[in-house]
Amino acid sequence: MININEVYETNKMIEQENLDVRTITLGISLLDCADNNLDELNRKIYDKITTVAKNLVATGKSIEREYGIPIVNKRISVTPISLIGASSCKCPEDYVKIAETLDRAAQTVGVNFIGGYSALVSKGMTESDENLIRSIPQALAITERVCSSVNVGSTKSGINMDAVKLLGEIILETAEKTKERDSLGCAKLVVFCNAPDDNPFMAGAFHGVTEADAIINVGVSGPGVVKTALQEIRGADFETLCETIKKTAFKITRVGQLVAQEASKRMNIPFGIIDLSLAPTPAVGDSIAEIFEEMGLEYAGAPGTTAALALLNDQVKKGGVMASSYVGGLSGAFIPVSEDQGMINAVSAGALTLEKLEAMTCVCSVGLDMIAIPGDTKAATISGIIADEMAIGMINQKTTAARLIPVIGKKVGDRAEFGGLLGYAPVMPVNQFSCDAFINRGGRIPAPIHSFKN
Repeated sequence: MININEVYETNKMIEQENLDVRTITLGISLLDCADNNLDELNRKIYDKITTVAKNLVATGKSIEREYGIPIVNKRISVTPISLIGASSCKCPEDYVKIAETLDRAAQTVGVNFIGGYSALVSKGMTESDENLIRSIPQALAITERVCSSVNVGSTKSGINMDAVKLLGEIILETAEKTKERDSLGCAKLVVFCNAPDDNPFMAGAFHGVTEADAIINVGVSGPGVVKTALQEIRGADFETLCETIKKTAFKITRVGQLVAQEASKRMNIPFGIIDLSLAPTPAVGDSIAEIFEEMGLEYAGAPGTTAALALLNDQVKKGGVMASSYVGGLSGAFIPVSEDQGMINAVSAGALTLEKLEAMTCVCSVGLDMIAIPGDTKAATISGIIADEMAIGMINQKTTAARLIPVIGKKVGDRAEFGGLLGYAPVMPVNQFSCDAFINRGGRIPAPIHSFKN
């Protein structure tokens, strides 16, 4: 059982080391909202979200006040919308209307993001899936809170290269439609391989079809806490390093477990999972890259970075699973560029390249996250980068993702400003050699041989 003494033990982490509960995400199934009539579908979606989530923000704030634990975001994820709109949406414009409904519902209940404007197309696209994907640029341009994701690959089914090709074009179109805000729309769009059904973090959250009608998932973050713990054992051997990370992750996860249980009880909604992800923010001291530096690397990207990240990710998971029976989502370490001041510094110093980031994604929880690239990058090149990242996930039986932001009107070395939690990022160079003929082949890359486990 969790007791208040465990919370007191974390006071220093909260007050001085940027420990927070990054999000309480309420997953809501919209399967019972499906309707042949688009207007009726939108009414049902709005009514269900605003009914089930009406107390979400108030509950989060009451837990914050009572325990003194910062809960930064209260969010919602819903069933992938391409499934819900299949009967009533006959064109991309119909899906845009659903996006507007989701945005309005999110505003009504007071959450900052709503995820699930999504399609799952790892083996093929239905007409509904394709209509939703084609609607994404407009949907993200006219809404503030809607987040979108597309799962284009899995270890079991391979990679849908038709979808990968299309998404290169969609990302560029999204960038163009939001170019006045440094192509911010692309920051709300994630392309996945092996997407989990219970991820509470945006922009990739959706409510999987295997989930209950409603569920509470909590995401905890504390890179500053880990960095401070490592400062106290500077120069120690790897065994001591690993033990310190593991014990720290245990304490962080217990805070999330408390918040999840309290939110579940107060809202009378089942508790799903704790996602223990060291997700950085632009705040000073809240950086994954600074953990690497504390381990002994001059910058993130220096030789040894992938090994350091593998060690960190593994120990975080080992500590987390001891603290909660239900660790899930993406648990591990995120390596976004724009949201991590240390990563930004590493890019600016020339220590961290796109190719090194790709190597690091072989051992981390997500993938190429919040990467600003030149606005004149070709769609096929974007698709090629996505394909590489999806292949890493497929072969390694892990989740990978790509959140690429071609910043229209900006070139390598320029700075893209996204604001708030999304921070800013230097525009990174992209390999200029062509992959057009490869991307244009069409079809599907088959599943790897080790996927056949039945």
